[in-house]
Parts: sequence; C-alpha cells; structure tokens
Amino acid sequence: MNLQDRVILITGASSGIGKATAHKLAEDGAKVVLMARSEDELQVLQQKITHNGGEALVAAGDVTSKTDFKKAVDKAVETYGKLDGLINNAGLMPLSFVNKLKTDEWEQMVDVNIKGVLNGVAAVLPQLMEHKNGDIVNISSMAAHRYFPGGAVYCATKSAVKMFSEGLRQELAPEYGINVTSIEPGAVDTQLTDTITDEDIQEKMKEMQKMTTLEAEDIANAIHYALTQPKRVNINDMYIVPSEQQ
Repeated sequence: MNLQDRVILITGASSGIGKATAHKLAEDGAKVVLMARSEDELQVLQQKITHNGGEALVAAGDVTSKTDFKKAVDKAVETYGKLDGLINNAGLMPLSFVNKLKTDEWEQMVDVNIKGVLNGVAAVLPQLMEHKNGDIVNISSMAAHRYFPGGAVYCATKSAVKMFSEGLRQELAPEYGINVTSIEPGAVDTQLTDTITDEDIQEKMKEMQKMTTLEAEDIANAIHYALTQPKRVNINDMYIVPSEQQ
C-alpha cells in the first residue's frame, strides 16, 4: 500500500523526526499538513517538499493550544476535504534530576508530551470517526519502558503516551477502523536534547554522543511502515533502539 492522496497531520514538523516524516510521507503521495510553532521553518519545509513533487500545507500552531489544533484540522479539511491521520510527534526532553526542582520544565513536558497528544487526538477524532477510517501514530520513547538518570518526569510522560495509545487502539480500532501505533525510539540524533539545562545531565549526554544513534529518517521509515500495512493490520508498538545502545 502507498499513501497516495491520504491527508496526514504531523506535529513538530519543523525539525527532527517530524521533518523527516513529512518528507518520507510526501514522497509516497501523502498530502502532509505541517504543524509546529515556527511558521517560517514550516514554509521552508513546504517549499522543499513541493520542489520534490510532493504536496504540503502549513498549519502553524502550538500543540498545547486546543484552538490551534482545531484550526489546523479545519484548514486541512477545508483544503483537502478530509483528514486521514495524525502523527503526534511534538515533544520536549529537558532532563534533570528531581532534586533540582526544575518544576517549570516538568510542567512544560506534561503540557507538550501528554496534553499535546491529547489535544491532537481530540482535534482529529471527529473526522476519523465520521469516516470510520484513519491512523493515529503517537511518538512515545524507550523511556516508556525504563527509567534513566534525570528522566523521571520525561519517562513518566512517555509512559503515559504509550498507555494512552493502547487505550485508543482498543477503543477505536474495532468499532471505528482507526488504527493506533505507539513508536518508541531509543537515542535519535535530533535537537531534543537542546532543551536540557541541568549541567549534570549535560555532562552525561556527552557520553551518549559517543554512540552511533538512530537518525530521524529511521523513525520516519518506521512510521511509514506502520501506515502502509493492509487495513487488517494494526502495528501496535514499535520499539526501535540503536544497535549500540544497551
């Protein structure tokens, strides 16, 4: 199966996994709806996709805003007449040890990593339920499976995403034909670590940088695989780690 003419909304599309996924899905015929806070970066991405023969729509917005999400969905439907899927990719990872009490960063992770996912599902679900078809892909993490130093809050948010995905799958797939997938990557070479302000964690990340990590394109390929299975197949979870990561 290819993605010809399927309309898919991607959050966090301006960089990293979201950007790579937009390119991958557009190359296979999908009409990608690009959502992130930076409209300028999305415009550049749209131009590159269009130059390569694909089709993309810019719908700038913040995933923590229900209003922004609704506007993005409405824009997609007004432009293409439908919406077929959502890639909930936007996320933050400002790791820190709990005793540093970086509570503002904790709240940011909860707002983006959990509430952002909930907002996305709430925004797209009426469309998908109406047509009894579609896909929801949530980007969780290997952090949903095990704690690592400085990751107490981050691991908790990604565990929530993983379990929410399973609940969605059980509630939506049998009755509405909406397939749900949780993608759980290990270390990926993206800008996700740029938000870390805890100096102790920054030192630990230098050790991580010696390892050959996954590329954003590896996760984009996994998402593409999940989306292109026969309708009878729901890829529930994909746990993807670098060969060198323990």
